[in-house]
Amino acid sequence: MGQGLWRVARNQQLQQEYGEHWDAGPGLDGDPQDLGMEMGHCQGADIYQLLRARRGKEQQGFIDLEMLPPELSITILSYLNATDLCLASCVWQDLGHDEYLWQGLCKSTWGHCSIYNRRLPYGFSYRRLYMMLDEGSLTFNANHQEGISYFMSKGILVDHPKELAKFIFCTRTLNWKMLRVYLDERRDVLDELVTLHNFSNQFLPNALRDFFRHIHAPEERGEYLETLITKFSHRFCACNPVLVRDVGLSPDAVYVLCYSLILLSIDLTSPHVKNKMSKREFIRNTRHAAQNISEDFVGHLYDNIYLIGHVAA
Repeated sequence: MGQGLWRVARNQQLQQEYGEHWDAGPGLDGDPQDLGMEMGHCQGADIYQLLRARRGKEQQGFIDLEMLPPELSITILSYLNATDLCLASCVWQDLGHDEYLWQGLCKSTWGHCSIYNRRLPYGFSYRRLYMMLDEGSLTFNANHQEGISYFMSKGILVDHPKELAKFIFCTRTLNWKMLRVYLDERRDVLDELVTLHNFSNQFLPNALRDFFRHIHAPEERGEYLETLITKFSHRFCACNPVLVRDVGLSPDAVYVLCYSLILLSIDLTSPHVKNKMSKREFIRNTRHAAQNISEDFVGHLYDNIYLIGHVAA
């Protein structure tokens, strides 16, 4: 909070000082020669007085936001997080409780909630909603069932797979371990969450990274990982019909390539693997399982993992 207010304060102070200097300076009647002489004078003898005046004003502290136009004050406070905004409300109560600011904080942290699309009752407070969303997120991170129940009891979410999937997709405050357990239990929500991803014109390893960024892969291979890769394979092919036609991809082929990419990622990034898989070996092994895929395409897959890193990190 201090940095934002400090920059505004410094800029306004400097403008005021220069304005006072030009107003007080003699000979500014529009003559270019006089103006040039005055500027030279400012850069010489008057610079000391200018710096002394600015230093004296800086020691007085920050400017009062209530003295600024409301639009400027709100813009300054919009850069604060919730904690700093609460602190600011102790000084500037009206500004710190502005609904526009708290609405922005809610929607920037929890991008989608069912309550956003409903007609809000009289006296509704986004500041209070932010506190409930934060409380619900903390509850979810401790117990996913209690967290979802809390959101529903407060009217923030409705128990519909698409609404729950949008909430998860647009939220970054939920613990990924609890989220993984919840999605394993609610496969209907998982299905909707997969359809929210758009993999059009994405290279396969990059799309897989994006997928695992929202839906974290399990730590061990099992039925849940197979389910994730199967759903990803179908979604990737649905988003890239031209690639399916030109390269010869199919959901089964993408499934095989995804496992190959995961194994290659572990091989190249793990310090416990001494003999790393070569590009030639990867191409040979992958084409043995997916014969319709060209050697060049598989080679590009290897290069991507080698240069960028793990697909599920």
